[in-house]
Amino acid sequence: MFTGIVQGICPIVGADDVPSMRRLTVDAGELAEGVQLGASVAINGTCLTVTGVEQGLVQFDVIRETLSLTNLGALRVGDLVNVERSFRVGDEVGGHIVSGHVSGMVEVIRVEQSTNELNLRFSAPPELMKYLLHKGFVSLDGASLTLASVDHVLNQIGVCLIPETIARTTLGRVDQGDQVNLEVDGQTQAIVDTVERLLAEPAWRDRLVVRVP
Repeated sequence: MFTGIVQGICPIVGADDVPSMRRLTVDAGELAEGVQLGASVAINGTCLTVTGVEQGLVQFDVIRETLSLTNLGALRVGDLVNVERSFRVGDEVGGHIVSGHVSGMVEVIRVEQSTNELNLRFSAPPELMKYLLHKGFVSLDGASLTLASVDHVLNQIGVCLIPETIARTTLGRVDQGDQVNLEVDGQTQAIVDTVERLLAEPAWRDRLVVRVP
C-alpha cells in the first residue's frame, strides 16, 4: 500500500525485453537504502515487486498484463519515473490510501501553465468516469491529487498542480498526447459498484419503490 506522496523522480537505466515480460532497472539512489528482495515499490503508481537490488539500482520484472494496462511498457532508458516506497503502519498518510493497482491510462489533452500553477486536462476511459468525482481523490502516475474538474459528457478530468507537485513529480513534465497511469479511489469504487449491484437485484429495487396509499 502507498500514500500517493511521490518520494523521488528517478531515471530508468535498464529496459530489457525478455520472454513474456520486461525487466526494468531504476536508479533509485538513496531511496534504494534498505530495500529488500520481494518488497513492493510504486513506479509511476504501479505496484511492482523488487527482483534485484545493487548499489542503488533496483530491478523489477513487469509482466505483459501490467505492460498493457500501464505506461510502463513505453518506458525507455533515460525516462524519469515517480517512485514511492510502500508505507509502514504508523507512517503519516499525507495523500490517500493507494493500492498501486492501476485502473487504466488517461491521455493528456491540454497543458496550461500559469503563475504558480499548472492545469492539466485528461481524456479518460468512459468506463472509469463513474468513479471520478469533483473534489474526489485520484492517483495520477502515483501522485495523490484532488480532481479540480470532471466532465461526464466529454469523459474528461482536470487537476491543478502547485509548484511543489510540479517540481517533485513527473507530472510537471508531461506534454499533450502523453499517457498517464490512473488509479481511482478504492472506497469510491467499492461504493459505486455495491450500489449498482444492489440496484440490479429485483428484491432491492422493490424495497426502494415508494407506494402511495
